[in-house]
Amino acid sequence: MTIKQTLLSVGVVLTGLTATAQEAAEEFEYVFNPYWYGQLQFGAQETLGETKFGDLLAPNAQIAFGRQFTPLFGARLSVNSWQSKASINFEGKHDWKWNYVAPMIDGTFNLTNLIGGFNPDRLVDVNLLAGLGVNIGYKNKEANAINAALSEDAGFQVLRDNWTGTKARFVFRMGAAVDFRIAEQWKLGLELQANTLPDGYNSKHAGNSDWYFNGLVGVKYAFGPSYTKRKKPVVEPQIVVQEKIVEKIVEVPAKVQTVEKTVAEPISRDIFFTISKTNISVYEMVKLEEIAEYLKANPNAKVTVTGYADKGTGSLKLNMRLAAERAQAVAKTLTSKFGIAADRIKASGMTETQAPPFTDPVLNRVAVCVTND
Repeated sequence: MTIKQTLLSVGVVLTGLTATAQEAAEEFEYVFNPYWYGQLQFGAQETLGETKFGDLLAPNAQIAFGRQFTPLFGARLSVNSWQSKASINFEGKHDWKWNYVAPMIDGTFNLTNLIGGFNPDRLVDVNLLAGLGVNIGYKNKEANAINAALSEDAGFQVLRDNWTGTKARFVFRMGAAVDFRIAEQWKLGLELQANTLPDGYNSKHAGNSDWYFNGLVGVKYAFGPSYTKRKKPVVEPQIVVQEKIVEKIVEVPAKVQTVEKTVAEPISRDIFFTISKTNISVYEMVKLEEIAEYLKANPNAKVTVTGYADKGTGSLKLNMRLAAERAQAVAKTLTSKFGIAADRIKASGMTETQAPPFTDPVLNRVAVCVTND
């Protein structure tokens, strides 16, 4: 073994020990599992009306069943119900109430996982939601009695949109929820909603949409595990002795000298990354140095760099961008740190339909480098 090879071996051992110490805290990782959940919530409703805030407070309740499909996106079927209130100032102040039930389909988006990545041990999660459904009102007798009494004295219909029996209207919802983790499968949450319906929900004609706002507190239970905790695979250091072109002089009886050339075979190196990262670790930098030495020893050789991302974590759009950025990080390091010409490097991210190089999703956080003549 040459002095250079000995020094390289010692350097690999030292950098490997350094990388192990730096990444000890990342020995385990969490893999998201789609799961079903149920919710039960109670709170209050404030109907928008011609009075100060708090005068039209009414009880409110909601039950929901949903599924979290990815760390970011989910959907649920909810049934919101109980009571709404309204008021009118006409020859005095008159208040009335009625009941309703509102089945709705909501889409949910986990804002915390978007910013900080998936982490089931996180104490607080913030979700945005939007939904569409039907509000079915009933027991509107108080509004009709008030309208009959006021209209008789006034000589015209005071509540021009009063309704009887059962009345169904489309309702659109926007809101946000904050969930606090209290156990493995239990969360305590606060949810705020803004709901809008066509004019006439409160029996009054205003020429614009009616609104009611819900504030709910409740619990959420996950049916089954929402994640799998597993140990990260350890990639052992690879020490490769670089093959180089060697010229050997051989004497023959006729005193004719011939030259035998041994051409180095193309090499391949896998540059691994941690989850959601594009920076290259000290250990992986050793592999890039081997690629650079091969290219310098073979001036006609080029290298193809293909970036990948774990398709089981994050959205397709984020993974495509992350894969491309990993490939570009490798290409930039080869040019800026090791002096390899940019026209000798072809770097690109994975395609939507391209099969990953490894069966283990964790190992697919990688940029694959392959040299060619």
